[in-house]
Amino acid sequence: MSARERIFLGVTAAITAIAGVLRYTNATAVLAFAAATLALAGLAWVVALATEQVGLRFGPAVTGFLQSTLGNLPEFFIVLFALGSGELVVAQTSLIGSIFANALLVLGLVIVAGTLRAPDGCMRFRPRLPQDTATLLFASIFVIVIIGLSVASSDKASHHIEGISTVGAICLLVVYGAWLWRYLRSDPPHDEPATEENRPRLSMTFAVGLLAIAGTGAAFVSDWFIHALDPAVESLGISKAFAGLVIVAIAGNAVENFTGIFLAAKGKSDLAISVVKNSVAQVAAFLFPALVLASFLFSTHLTFELEPVYIGALFLTAISVWQITGDGEAQTFEGLALIAIYAVLAAFTLYD
Repeated sequence: MSARERIFLGVTAAITAIAGVLRYTNATAVLAFAAATLALAGLAWVVALATEQVGLRFGPAVTGFLQSTLGNLPEFFIVLFALGSGELVVAQTSLIGSIFANALLVLGLVIVAGTLRAPDGCMRFRPRLPQDTATLLFASIFVIVIIGLSVASSDKASHHIEGISTVGAICLLVVYGAWLWRYLRSDPPHDEPATEENRPRLSMTFAVGLLAIAGTGAAFVSDWFIHALDPAVESLGISKAFAGLVIVAIAGNAVENFTGIFLAAKGKSDLAISVVKNSVAQVAAFLFPALVLASFLFSTHLTFELEPVYIGALFLTAISVWQITGDGEAQTFEGLALIAIYAVLAAFTLYD
């Protein structure tokens, strides 16, 4: 590890400790919010560093899954905290907001960064994962659409949304598990010649330890971030939908934001796409259904019932992402198109 990396690790640890102290003292909300934001950014850098080092030993499939799992810890805890507090709107919107943020904003930024690095301005990656992600996303949206249509028509099934959501959650988890088993075994042999560029600087134990510590730390810091954000949201009159879909989603996905862009800018297209696409698939087909089942431990139950506008937005997001990345190539304007779609959606939630 270089001297600069050691300094960054030390600074990140210090800022995270300060953010924790400010969270449990009488510090102003603005100061606590600023410290939590900096801590999230620092932890995102740590995860990016560790992910790159693990990726030098394994292929993009294993590395992307590992990073996405740890990167989604903040989202998991945020939803659990929200359900425990009876904040169903925040819980639901933060989950679908995570899908929107990763599939549109983060993927768009990754494509822009990757095309700027590519000699011919075209980012190339293996198309298998984008196609698989689209399938998992469509399977999840099918459950959401069926429930939405049932509620809109007030048919007999609309009185059993929790039961249908439970069945849908179990089915999605089975599908995700079957996909994951094959996907993790899909990495090609890692037989690149050892050079200064691809030689690991950190031991495997240290890199995995950094991933675990940074991912867990990001979960706690995300809670501090949301706690400090509440007074600002109330004073500005921002809707809970905007807070969940935009603010919480971006904060909870800070790790993927930084890591994906970081890897794309270094020309590691497959790993960058793997990080982002794994996160989208995991939230849609694993995290959402798992939290639907876990919510029965609380008085507030999470289901797949969403507002019609968000059902439509999810469907169009899945189509857009599949169309842009399904062929294994992407250009700058396509990344900008995804970012533009997210900006319009964010503007809608601001006025909703």
